[in-house]
Amino acid sequence: MKLSLKHIYICSLIGLGASTLASCNDFLDREPITNVTPEAYFTTVDQVGAYVINYYSYLQNSRQQSLYHDKNWRSGMTLNDNNTDNLFSQTGDLDYFAGEKQVPSGKNFQTYTSRARVWNWLLEQILPKEEAGSIQGDKSILSHYIGEAYFFRALAYYQALVRYGDFPIIDEVLPDDQAILKELSQRAPRNEVARFILKDLDTAISRLKDQGFQNNQRINKQTAQLLKSRVALFEATFEKYHKGTGRVPGDDTWPGKDMEYNQGKTFDIAGEINFFLTEAMSAAKAVADHCTLTGNSHQMNPVLGQTSGWNPYFDMFSQEDLSSISEVLLWKQYNLSIGYTHDAAYILSAGGDQLGLSRSYITSFLMKNGLPYYADGSGYKGDLSVSMEKEGRDERLQLFVFGEEDIVRSDPADPAVAKNNEVVILDTIPLVTSSVELQDFTGYRPRKYYNYDYDQYKSNTIICTTGAVVFRAAEAYLNYIEACYEKNGSLDNDAAGYWKAIRRRAGVSEDYELTIANTNLDKEANVVSGTVYGDLAVFSGDQKVDATLYNIRRERRCEFISEGMRWDDLKRWRSWDPAITGHYMLEGMNLWDEAYKKYVDATGKSTLIADGTSNANISAASVSKYVRPMGRTEINNQLFNGYTWKKAFYLEPFGVQDFTLSASDPNDVKTSTMYQNPYWPMTAGRALE
Repeated sequence: MKLSLKHIYICSLIGLGASTLASCNDFLDREPITNVTPEAYFTTVDQVGAYVINYYSYLQNSRQQSLYHDKNWRSGMTLNDNNTDNLFSQTGDLDYFAGEKQVPSGKNFQTYTSRARVWNWLLEQILPKEEAGSIQGDKSILSHYIGEAYFFRALAYYQALVRYGDFPIIDEVLPDDQAILKELSQRAPRNEVARFILKDLDTAISRLKDQGFQNNQRINKQTAQLLKSRVALFEATFEKYHKGTGRVPGDDTWPGKDMEYNQGKTFDIAGEINFFLTEAMSAAKAVADHCTLTGNSHQMNPVLGQTSGWNPYFDMFSQEDLSSISEVLLWKQYNLSIGYTHDAAYILSAGGDQLGLSRSYITSFLMKNGLPYYADGSGYKGDLSVSMEKEGRDERLQLFVFGEEDIVRSDPADPAVAKNNEVVILDTIPLVTSSVELQDFTGYRPRKYYNYDYDQYKSNTIICTTGAVVFRAAEAYLNYIEACYEKNGSLDNDAAGYWKAIRRRAGVSEDYELTIANTNLDKEANVVSGTVYGDLAVFSGDQKVDATLYNIRRERRCEFISEGMRWDDLKRWRSWDPAITGHYMLEGMNLWDEAYKKYVDATGKSTLIADGTSNANISAASVSKYVRPMGRTEINNQLFNGYTWKKAFYLEPFGVQDFTLSASDPNDVKTSTMYQNPYWPMTAGRALE
């Protein structure tokens, strides 16, 4: 029985004597099926595989966003970088960027302990049976499914680590005993949590089959190795850049130091950082040397009649079947025949979906000759239009951001379009003043996940079936480069080779040393009167990093737009710090130098309303010549002057009920076996700093 990712949303009938499971959605929401007698159920390998596949919905990023396209009237994975310095959507995140986030009165971390319990329960049922040889079927496939369980338990703890730092490590199903529950709610220091995750991933790696198993729609060995490199790199850099803030074990202000169960522990953080960087390099190299990067034909737009096949790099994010792509380690399939589809391509063809990429993101791209746009001799053409701004630049910018001269597919029913479903030039302007549903908030519309097959989104129905990349090997290349430089202060031959390969695929000069020599960090940061307009990754804390490390971070930013990396990267690098004492201002395209002239109705009257009132549909030229999606009006607008940040926001708070349930005296949260994260109160309320 072949069980692949597409089966997540198909209701499988799993024989339980005369009974079957309820609807798929009900099953996905369930805790482990403890009402099922394991002795009667887990008797075949297929039953174990069916249990595991039903929890693939847990493949989420740390902000609990699905790593798949959403099945709704939105642009799906395009939103994965929402509310970072990469992308703005709708009204902005007031919780973080206006300081409104609060300690919840209820429980706040049980999502991840519940997810861990799913796998603890399964492993307790299956491992003894595996040892006894009582499960019928292919033993190597059984071992693989058990490897998936270890992978998912590791993923649950990694998601918790990113959000909360120190976290209880529970690797068994707990009895209903309050004393035991309180004892095991003790938070382990974050480095111990990270080591536990790596141990689970090592177990998974030892069991999982190589890439290619079930068309890469189930987790494989290389997927686990890639996650291992991600976890290790995250922990190493978090400990390095947050040391001394109270967020790292051993800090003078680390709240865990006052807990009785942590007494006597010592922390060699420098040694831990070195350990995690070494692990990150080893795991990343295993993936990078196993896989090849998808090619780039260097064709930036299809010609008449082409729907796919014109550029493999573009197709990796817009074709239906990703099973044969070496770079793609894990992907999600969509299938119209079973009604599981998404709407990303249609929304991106019709408008901006109330979102827009940032000017900071656009300006981070190099010219094809390897120079930053501001460097002497770069060949930069200017930013009077988006297409002009893209000219001669890194081909990732050209491929994955729409310009006025790029190609879109138009309705074949339109008499202006040839009958054979040909492509036409966009020949329009960014929809910065369109209806709210379709508006390009910044003028920079994403083109990653767009598709040129009109049949994918005809009649405004949600029938897109392009596959979704979940893990891909390019991350291993970049994880290795960063870990190598962080560990050694230089790049070894492998790191240099990986970096050149990434740049070569992007159509950029392989001479990264030329880029480093011409990088001006002040221009990259673009700080004016305490407000950052440029790349936050220039900073770790209140200090600028060196030009080499910044360019490694730049490469990561350019490669992974809309793949859910940026939020975690900015947190681990401690790059939001400039917005603690100042602001971060997200801007869009240059509107007021030239482009504004195109925004007129049939009578020639301007359609732009930039009067600063609640009726304004665009920010005024007096505010900036660049579109400011938060700058249309000051009326009821907490983000008019940009994003702010608080020290507390690098870690999420635990809820009040988390403390009362683990307290010896429920009326006194200070008797809890848990402790709150730095700069958060133990009572309901906003961050202290």
